[in-house]
Amino acid sequence: MSKYDYLGERYQFDYSATELATQAIRMGHQRSPEMEHAEPMYMTSSYVFNSAAEAAACFAGDIPGNVYSRYTNPTVHLFESRIAALEGGERAVATASGMAAILSVCMSLLKAGDHVVCSRSVFGTTTTIFSKYLARFGVTTDFVPLTDLARWQEAIKPETKMLFLETPSNPLSEVADLSALSQLSKANDCLLVVDNCFCTPIIQQPLKLGADIVVHSATKFLDGQGRCVGGVVVGPDKLLEEIHIYMRAAGPSMSPFNAWVFLKGLETLSLRMNAHCDNALALAQWLNAQPEIEHVFYAGLESHPQHALAKQQQKKFGGVLAFRVKGGQEEAWRFIDATRVVSLTANLGDAKTTITHPATTTHCRLTAEDKAQAGISDNLIRVAVGLEDINDLITDMQRGIDAIK
Repeated sequence: MSKYDYLGERYQFDYSATELATQAIRMGHQRSPEMEHAEPMYMTSSYVFNSAAEAAACFAGDIPGNVYSRYTNPTVHLFESRIAALEGGERAVATASGMAAILSVCMSLLKAGDHVVCSRSVFGTTTTIFSKYLARFGVTTDFVPLTDLARWQEAIKPETKMLFLETPSNPLSEVADLSALSQLSKANDCLLVVDNCFCTPIIQQPLKLGADIVVHSATKFLDGQGRCVGGVVVGPDKLLEEIHIYMRAAGPSMSPFNAWVFLKGLETLSLRMNAHCDNALALAQWLNAQPEIEHVFYAGLESHPQHALAKQQQKKFGGVLAFRVKGGQEEAWRFIDATRVVSLTANLGDAKTTITHPATTTHCRLTAEDKAQAGISDNLIRVAVGLEDINDLITDMQRGIDAIK
């Protein structure tokens, strides 16, 4: 009997393994007859069939099988199955970017006349999607403070179909009470959609706290080295089937190569997230003690208003922090320009620490009023803390402080 006829039980993943670090490395990989150790990359646009009848059955969905890589690709499916397992969801749909994931959720599950309640503290482009583009198709949105449950309740209307938020928020690290929002959404027959980009399933699992759908920008911590752009949606099979149908038709699909890169990122996700969190906490504590820093936004600080809630629903406090320097935009820019180790870029979740000025980058398209309501002041700086030695990061932040003294 050749290896092409028999793989053997030894080489099949034990699906009883429950620890996230193990699932992130091994979940979903069924070895081919080639007995590869690393996950294979299927760089093909289409697939062949043994007969016309088989092709017809695959296209009709009567039998399982790959049809076209826009919506059926083994490498992409492996990434989907692995992230679904990590989040505790039944199914996942991978997309071309994090914004494609959010748009796919909305286009699949909302229609003209529907209403959304969205946190004011979301990524700037997410705000644009809801306030500008969905509005063109008759979907209205009200924005409310993330942590004010009463305002969420007041904003809900009979036509409200979705509550959308990210927690911790970008960039002020506000923390939403997911259990309370889940109860609110269920009482009003709404979907609760949570952007879990900052925590990843290693730190927080929103589905277990009552969320209906989780979205990610895989570009960030899931990749972990700033290599590829991608997104993913996780949730119950019934809802994800609708999203898959939209993705199949509209085409915002993930490439096999990017899916393979994200699979490699997941292998170290547990190690990296713990290291990101430890570095971020140490840096936040150091910044908090500097007289030139007006305020530090990080849920790991005991002074943070949602510190106790974050301890309750997160394993750690995440790898992103923000702070206000004393002064305005000029001082913030001088601080940023004085750094030499960290990278001046708006991306986050990288092994390399990044620094940016949200008011003129990630949130630059918001109106002055929207920026003020979201707390995006001219003296605010965001740091996505990487994996460098913490002493080098502190030394680099000291360069910024010296520039504004």
